[in-house]
Amino acid sequence: MGSEESLTPRQWHFSATVPPIPLRERLALFARDIKIAHTIFAMPFALLATFLAAGGHPRVGQLALILLCMVAARTVAMASNRLLDAKLDALNPRTAKRAIPAGLLSRTFVITLAVACGLAFIASTAGFLLIYHNAWPLIFSLPVLIYISAYPFMKRFTRFCHYYLGGALALAPVCAWLAIAGTIAWPPIFMALAVLTWTAGFDIIYACQDYESDLQTGVISVPSKLGIPRALWVARFTHVFSATMLIALGLTVSQLGLIYMVGVGIACGLLIVEHAVVRPNDLSKVGLAFFTINGMISMLIGALGIIDIYC
Repeated sequence: MGSEESLTPRQWHFSATVPPIPLRERLALFARDIKIAHTIFAMPFALLATFLAAGGHPRVGQLALILLCMVAARTVAMASNRLLDAKLDALNPRTAKRAIPAGLLSRTFVITLAVACGLAFIASTAGFLLIYHNAWPLIFSLPVLIYISAYPFMKRFTRFCHYYLGGALALAPVCAWLAIAGTIAWPPIFMALAVLTWTAGFDIIYACQDYESDLQTGVISVPSKLGIPRALWVARFTHVFSATMLIALGLTVSQLGLIYMVGVGIACGLLIVEHAVVRPNDLSKVGLAFFTINGMISMLIGALGIIDIYC
C-alpha cells in the first residue's frame, strides 16, 4: 500500500537488529505482545464442543490435544498478524509500541516461534490419528493454519475482514467436534455461527479505536467505511444474530437445558452492557467491552454448558 511504502528509515528500524534480550524475557514479551490471555475467547467453545461430541465423557488425552491445538494455532495466527501488520502497526499510535515496530523483537525470532507452534499444532493433530485413529484433524491442519494466518491480508481488501476473523475463531468448536466425533453435525455449526458473529461484532467495536488511523493508512474496516455510529449499529445487529444462534443451540441439543440457557441469558445481558458502555463519542471503555465482558461471555457459555451436560 502506498502509505506503507512512504515509511521513513526511522520507522523501518524494527527490521534491523534488536537489542540483546535474554530468551526468557523475549518469550515473555512475545506472550504479552500476542495477548496470550485472549485465548480465552475461543477456548470455552472448543471445550463445550468437545464435551458435547464425547457425550460428556471426553478422554483426558483428547482434552490435552484439544488444548495444545488451541494454544498452538492461536499463537501461529497472532504471530502472523504481528509480522504481516508490522508496517501498519508502526503508523498507528495505538499499536506502534508492539514488539516488532518498537524494535524489541526481531522478525526472525517471531517467525521461528510461529514455525515452531505450527509444527506443534500439526503434531497435536497427528496425535488424534496415532492414538484415536481419527485422521480428520491432521488432514485439515495445514488448511486451518493457512486460513487463520491470512486475516491481516483481509483488511487490505474488504470491510468483511471482521467476519473473516470471526470465522477463524469459529473453527474452534467445529474442529474440536470433528476431532472427537469424526463427523460434523448441527451443534458445532450453530456454535460456529454464534462464535463467528460474536467475534465479528466485538472486533467491529474494537476497530472503532483505529478509525482515524485506518483512514490515513488505507486500512479497510466497517468503521472506516461506514463511520463509527453506523459501525456500532452493524455490531449490534451482528450480536443479535449471535445470540439467536446460541439460543438455537440450546433448543436443538438435548444435552443442554436450563443451566445453559441461563448462561445464554446472562451473556445476552452482557452484550447489552457492552454496547451501552461504548458510544460513538466515547470509546474510552472499548477495552472493558473487548476483553473483560467478552471473556466473561465465553467462560459463562462454556462453563455452564459443560455443567448442564452433567445435570
